[in-house]
Amino acid sequence: MTLPRTLLDRLWAAHEIVLREDGASLLWVDRHLVHEGSHHAFNKLGVREIAVAEPDLTFAVVDHYAPTRDRQRISSPQIQYMIETLRKNAGRHCLKLFDIDDPRQGIVHVVGPEQGLTLPGLLINCGDSHTSTHGAFGALAFGIGATEVAHVLATQTIWQKKPAVMRIWIDGQLGPGVSAKDIALNWIAALGADGARGHAIEYGGSAIRDLTMEGRMTLCNLSIEGGARLGLIAPDQTTFDYVKGRPFAPTGAEWEAAVEAWSRLRSDDDAHFDKEVHLSGDAIAPTVTWGTSPDQAIPVTAAIPDPKSLVNGKAQSVEDALDYMQLSAGRPIEGTPIDQVFVGSCTNGRIEDLRIAAAVLAGRTAKVPGLISPGSAQVKTQAEQEGLDKVFIDAGLEWASPGCSMCVGMNGDLVQPGKRCASSTNRNFRGRQGPGSLTHLMSPAMVAAAAVTGEITDVRPLLKGRLI
Repeated sequence: MTLPRTLLDRLWAAHEIVLREDGASLLWVDRHLVHEGSHHAFNKLGVREIAVAEPDLTFAVVDHYAPTRDRQRISSPQIQYMIETLRKNAGRHCLKLFDIDDPRQGIVHVVGPEQGLTLPGLLINCGDSHTSTHGAFGALAFGIGATEVAHVLATQTIWQKKPAVMRIWIDGQLGPGVSAKDIALNWIAALGADGARGHAIEYGGSAIRDLTMEGRMTLCNLSIEGGARLGLIAPDQTTFDYVKGRPFAPTGAEWEAAVEAWSRLRSDDDAHFDKEVHLSGDAIAPTVTWGTSPDQAIPVTAAIPDPKSLVNGKAQSVEDALDYMQLSAGRPIEGTPIDQVFVGSCTNGRIEDLRIAAAVLAGRTAKVPGLISPGSAQVKTQAEQEGLDKVFIDAGLEWASPGCSMCVGMNGDLVQPGKRCASSTNRNFRGRQGPGSLTHLMSPAMVAAAAVTGEITDVRPLLKGRLI
């Protein structure tokens, strides 16, 4: 008799080569994605004079250091060095490189899915924590450190201990202007930044099934902000429709066989989860962060928490966050003036994100400056074909080239010290967008609303009567 299994059980068993006595498994890695930050791992291979074990399964992408303007004349020696180092390592080891002038270039977590490198059932690693994005396809995907990157490069395997499994079940229907970003910020705020610590999260429920693939990627992307090791969503027809026809996806008879196998990638009805959380999609409002951690988030209609009302030991961290963010407890978050806006990143730089931002901005003028950086060159081309770039430019915002851009502050796109940014990115840590920067995380629709009014604003009235 076979015991009921979760989706994680199935994925883990399919990749486990050997189980060690201490509980660690040696897993086969199907796809390894590397970027500029992987140079430490390549150096380790160089010291040992060994080559990449499976160059055909390793893909290099220029993203974190990619300038979004004047990219053919990079003025920063450090940025030029980082990109050139990736080129040399990719060339030395015969890796496929999505270079800065490649029409497929973009953020690694956007490029993988749109090229069909990300497929259900695969194990995908990258030296970047938001590798959890790829779990939206029912792939076992998680970020790894520099030493682990070197191990994967050298062996195409990785040692890992199987995480506990947590299921977040969300039924109901999201309201207008409410997105996967709001779902994520909502559950992270409810459970805390360590609420899913060390777990693999499987998302389920009618609100999840109704999400597009772009929305599912946003949700899985943010799983690690709640402490999870990875996020997962069982593949379904929405997944198959997205993958079909992608350059690296199977075709013909192989496609039919793949879909049949992928359709079995799900948890049994009576499978055991170590932790379960149930939420109602109908109850989720547009959500925005007020502090310096993604879990310091509230509905846009709520007031900033008062540390004096907290009895769970979090009062000091709230006071510190309010001091850094230059905000006062008890006042509404809505109406907080902002200095600039940003739409982009591996969390919210996809075509769906640009469409909803454009729907809010169409025919309106931004009161503050802002930058729109698509997640990939392919997204940029598609947006321009749909005329979205013209909407942004007409509103007074800057339309840039793809890359991690203002999410990480290492490519030249920065928020200046003391300036407050409404941002579609994934982290609001101190200095994340630049030293002294003040970041409020929110959905692209909410960012667009903030651009129009110059302050944190509920997007829902601004979307009434508009086509999305």
